[in-house]
Amino acid sequence: MSSLRKFAIVCHPELADAERTAAAVEEFLIQHGAETVDNGSAYDETYRKQISARDYDMLIALGGDGTILRAGHLCAPRNTPLLGINMGHFGFLTEVSRDNWPSSLESILRGYYRLEERMMLKIEHFRGEKSIGEWQAINEVVICRGQFVRPIQLIASVDGYRTSSYVADGLIVATPTGSTAYALAAGGPILPPETRNLLIVPVAPHLSMDRAIILPEGVRVSVLVKTSHEAVLSVDGHPPVVVIEGDRIESVASDYHLRMVRLKDPGYFYRNITLYMEHNPSTGYSE
Repeated sequence: MSSLRKFAIVCHPELADAERTAAAVEEFLIQHGAETVDNGSAYDETYRKQISARDYDMLIALGGDGTILRAGHLCAPRNTPLLGINMGHFGFLTEVSRDNWPSSLESILRGYYRLEERMMLKIEHFRGEKSIGEWQAINEVVICRGQFVRPIQLIASVDGYRTSSYVADGLIVATPTGSTAYALAAGGPILPPETRNLLIVPVAPHLSMDRAIILPEGVRVSVLVKTSHEAVLSVDGHPPVVVIEGDRIESVASDYHLRMVRLKDPGYFYRNITLYMEHNPSTGYSE
């Protein structure tokens, strides 16, 4: 009998077939002996609070990478393993396709899976010496210009030592998971998901250093904002938060980490990245 007994399911309600598939997953788990299966929208705040307050053996998320990120923020504080079923386009973070989830769940219930631990970041927003905001990031924090199409100045320091000054559209501080997200689009390197590094990548730098910097896990990255017009920060694509002249955003390795359920061998990452780079599923093109 499987040791996995308590499950939560979240789905993206606007994706085709996501709710129907979530209901089918729920029925499948109950038929295979699960004692608890809760099911609801990844965007329902009441349901999200319920998940945050209870212990589950696994959370199953049906959607694209955005849904996986939302689910990951629920999992990490409680150390709950996360399985992603791809119902979107890109699905780089998901493990299972919409067509093969029954056989994949059967394997998982028999214990044929591994857990891949992903590093996270703790982000803190300072105004003077006062902390005015704190977040956990699976992918990245982005500090960038607002609605005005003008670059901002950002000064990056590592453990108190100034490293670089940028005049740019923005600056990304990312995890290895985030290295295949916005950081990749900005020209950053690809890091294997289980490495533990911080990555700094400038966005559209103007007469500034245009190279990414890879840093070890134990450092503290501080970004000082110098701007006379609107600038914002955003964590994992969440709604932007306004930052002003003199604000400081600090990033360190979080005490939390995301545990991803994997059925494939570790080499899957290199096979997937080649596939996605050559034939990006989000374009709708396939051979």
